[in-house]
Amino acid sequence: MKVVVIGGTGLIGSQVVSRVREQGHEALPASPNTGVNTLTGEGLAEALAGADVVVDVSNSPSFADADVLSFFTTSTTNVLAAEQAAGVGHHVALSIVGADRAPSSGYLRAKVAQEGLIKASPVPWTIVRATQFFEFLAAIADSATQDGVVTLSTGAIQPMAAQDVAAEVADVAMAPARNATVEIAGPERFHLDELVRGALAAAGDPRTVVSDPAATYFGTPLDETTIVPVGDDAILAPTTLSAWKEARAAAAAS
Repeated sequence: MKVVVIGGTGLIGSQVVSRVREQGHEALPASPNTGVNTLTGEGLAEALAGADVVVDVSNSPSFADADVLSFFTTSTTNVLAAEQAAGVGHHVALSIVGADRAPSSGYLRAKVAQEGLIKASPVPWTIVRATQFFEFLAAIADSATQDGVVTLSTGAIQPMAAQDVAAEVADVAMAPARNATVEIAGPERFHLDELVRGALAAAGDPRTVVSDPAATYFGTPLDETTIVPVGDDAILAPTTLSAWKEARAAAAAS
């Protein structure tokens, strides 16, 4: 089986490539630095020749509302058209849990638009919606910092390890298309302010975290359900926050 991974040199994509190869399949990382540009179409037809599955874990280089919408709609349109021409049998895309419950976020509106294009395409598909990654906690803190103070929502968050995201995406890619959405999340639920406060303290970061229920998370307000799974259908990943921290510490020590 040949699997093309759009965004295959990034945090998630590189791990998906490794996992697909470990299972004995061909995995081709496709990104601008491997000669594939999904915005212009450069190298796309060549990369998809003979492909059975395309996994799209790419991300916009700019999170400005107009830029991110343009990226996901243009890139996805080009990829889906190339898949149809190449006879690809399964399109797998990584999206975000709760994207359709956060219309105030330009980024999440763009992900919903991307999902709509996938569902309307004749190419069989599976969308994997994941919660936020442990690896992005520092970026979340930075985005909410002003004058050394981090102001964060008290809403719920259920983050997971990037390795668990990649594992599930790779498993989905190896299975038949579902024409459905799969949700994956971390095994533990936190309040965003408390989670980041603990992470900064553990890192010796002197910034103060202020809890504000009205604070927005990348443009959208959070409550107890906005960006966490609703219902009992989500797949819960195995890696806890403490286990992830221990693994990171061990890797740094070695």
